[in-house]
Amino acid sequence: MSRLLRYTLLLLLALGSLNLYAHAQSEAPAAAPATAATTPAQTLDQLGGQLDTVKDKLNDKNGEPPIADLRQTALDVQDQASQLVASLSPQMAALQAQLNVLGPPPAKGAPAEAPEVTAQRRQLDKSKAALDAQIKQAQLLSQDALQLAEKLTGLRNDRFQARISSRTATPFSATFWADPARSFADDWARLKRLGTRCADAWTDAWQPANRTPLLACLAAAAALLLLGRWLLEWLLFHLATRHVPDGRLRRSAMATAVALSAVFTTGLAAQLVYLGLDWNDILDPDLDALARSAVQLVFFAAYVTGLGRALLSVRRPSWRLPALSDPTARQLRRFPWLLGASAVLFGLFEKISRTIGTSLPATVSMRGLMALVISGLIGMAMLRLRRARGELEATAVTDADGPSWPLWVGLLRSGATIGMAISWLGVATGYIALAFFVAVQMLWIGVIVATSYLLIQLTGDLIHTLLLPHGRSGRRLQATLGLAPHTMEQATVLLAGVTRVILILLAMATVLTPFGAGPADLLAKARQTFSTLTLGQLAIEPGTIVQAALVLLVGIFLLRVLKRWLREQLLPKSTMEAGMQDSIATLLGYLGGLLVLVLTLAALHVDLKSITWIVSALSVGIGFGLQAIVQNFVSGLILLVERPVKVGDWIGLGTLEGDIRRINVRATEIQLWDRSTVIVPNSQLITENVRNVTQSNALGRAKITLPMPLDTDAGKVRELVLEVLCGHPGTLLTPAPYVLLENLDAGSMTFNCVAYVGSPRDVAGVKSELLFELLERLRAARLPLVRAQLVRTLPPLPDNDEGGG
Repeated sequence: MSRLLRYTLLLLLALGSLNLYAHAQSEAPAAAPATAATTPAQTLDQLGGQLDTVKDKLNDKNGEPPIADLRQTALDVQDQASQLVASLSPQMAALQAQLNVLGPPPAKGAPAEAPEVTAQRRQLDKSKAALDAQIKQAQLLSQDALQLAEKLTGLRNDRFQARISSRTATPFSATFWADPARSFADDWARLKRLGTRCADAWTDAWQPANRTPLLACLAAAAALLLLGRWLLEWLLFHLATRHVPDGRLRRSAMATAVALSAVFTTGLAAQLVYLGLDWNDILDPDLDALARSAVQLVFFAAYVTGLGRALLSVRRPSWRLPALSDPTARQLRRFPWLLGASAVLFGLFEKISRTIGTSLPATVSMRGLMALVISGLIGMAMLRLRRARGELEATAVTDADGPSWPLWVGLLRSGATIGMAISWLGVATGYIALAFFVAVQMLWIGVIVATSYLLIQLTGDLIHTLLLPHGRSGRRLQATLGLAPHTMEQATVLLAGVTRVILILLAMATVLTPFGAGPADLLAKARQTFSTLTLGQLAIEPGTIVQAALVLLVGIFLLRVLKRWLREQLLPKSTMEAGMQDSIATLLGYLGGLLVLVLTLAALHVDLKSITWIVSALSVGIGFGLQAIVQNFVSGLILLVERPVKVGDWIGLGTLEGDIRRINVRATEIQLWDRSTVIVPNSQLITENVRNVTQSNALGRAKITLPMPLDTDAGKVRELVLEVLCGHPGTLLTPAPYVLLENLDAGSMTFNCVAYVGSPRDVAGVKSELLFELLERLRAARLPLVRAQLVRTLPPLPDNDEGGG
């Protein structure tokens, strides 16, 4: 059964795709012949002509100029002129470099230069002058186009304000209804003529030559509407349950899939109907434009209903993203459908009015009705939402039992309430244009907010799933990059926050589009603002900053991968000791970091002149506050290169004694015997006396002092002690252990017993075992001690009494 459903869905999608492709092929214009590349002079002439055309249309008094199109043309001219300046600047630099090689002309009285050099300098000067003129002309064109675009923006804002502030008669007056009544006959006649044209188009589409494609498209559209969405959602559900991990990502992914499946199936069905009707270009230009507008409206309505269905999720409450109770979701389930249907109906009326030229009173009346319907639906939805909220709080034990709403939801509700009041008051007082605009904007803002909420949830859940330290992908990233779990969590929070800010900014820019400040306008304004910002001689450009940030991130990533490969794969297979391997990896890390910094500065277009002030500031800082830091940094480099101490060495520095665990750029980490870590500045390891116990494979020495009574048999003691020292598996036979009679006093003799071990780290264990065995053997041989023995653990010293190791 599941296989049959899959094949049916694929057949429907393939049919729709084939129809789209066939229609696209029938409408594709003939490919224009390839034109030769234009010269900079030709490009400047073309841009100047386009700008003159914009000015002529703006000054035309015969009709209302299309300000939005003219402004976009001016912005395109400005962008192309800026690109031309950027492309010609390297050529100017190359010409100047060639002139610098030739040098200035010889002074009067100086020996004449070769004629070839003079001719070449003259040619270069001529080319430079022509190129400089083109650059200046392009800069003037760019500035002129930018000023013209700003003028058009002002005109558009003025027109928008005039349209919003226009007032008609109120619906409570007889004049308001008298004007539509007088123009009703003419409007009805125009509408009948449009109906006749539509009937003729249907008759043409039903002809034998067009009947088969029409029936095929209608059948495919019906199949998509009846079965397509259900099959697509079923397929997406099974894909999500099998391939998307269980959790928040599956929930947000399914909500997105529900919204997109509604748009795909319903919108594609409308597109198929349009293709069937216009299979062989049956529709005239007016009907074709009207049909295309109808398809776009169906897409928008399908998106509104699909988005509402995805967020409310009445049938599957566990997939619901907003904090809504089940009764609230059930009470709101019909409003997305009603809003989508209203948008289609009133949108079609607007398109039909423009097509047939409906009278102004009829248009005003219909816009007032649309404002009342849309704002009324939004008001009813808010009323039901408040009623459901009140019922939930009344049945709950405490207010905390119900879902709490964030601040932005309260602000949105307040804004909707104010918008609804403005819309109804605008219709009542005759400001129908204002009421219509506010009602449409409430619908538009609602769609944008819902879309942004869904995208924020989806991207946040996706980032959380991919970078979760305990997830499969998170573990892979930790293994590849060597990142700690807390670093992964911080990266998750940071990336999710940045993504949320970007989506919110895009949503705000989209909301401001009807006010003349859409995403393209805001981007152009930001580009213009940043293009004039400088830091010293360094120009601050958003594109350059993004490029430098990418270079920095990619460089750090590659550097970490290289260091990890050196530490874990290449260097361990060499004959170098661990300390040398760590020093090489650290040095290469410093060199790689310096290279990444240089590449980042190059991506920012920073030259020596631009960083002169940085070097000066650093010089002053080094002279005062950074001297110790620089000294420690240089000392760290000396430690890594000369390696008087290395990672793993046992050193003594003053009263400190322990193992070196890490040599950083500023300080060295020394681990003491109690497992605590001491951070020592690198300069101390260079300027102070350091005792390296384990350098040059030093041997460890256990020295035991035995005070014996004066009447003790010294030879017997010597033989017994040597037997114990030589018989222990941890002592070395070369150098051999020895026993010296160190001192004689009034009542005792002192034996100095020394044994060597393979490493100073083994002295403590070997010494303890020797003491236990010596005490046992001396007690068995009835050889008493005068007082407690003294034990010292020292590295081998080059003295005459004990020898060196």
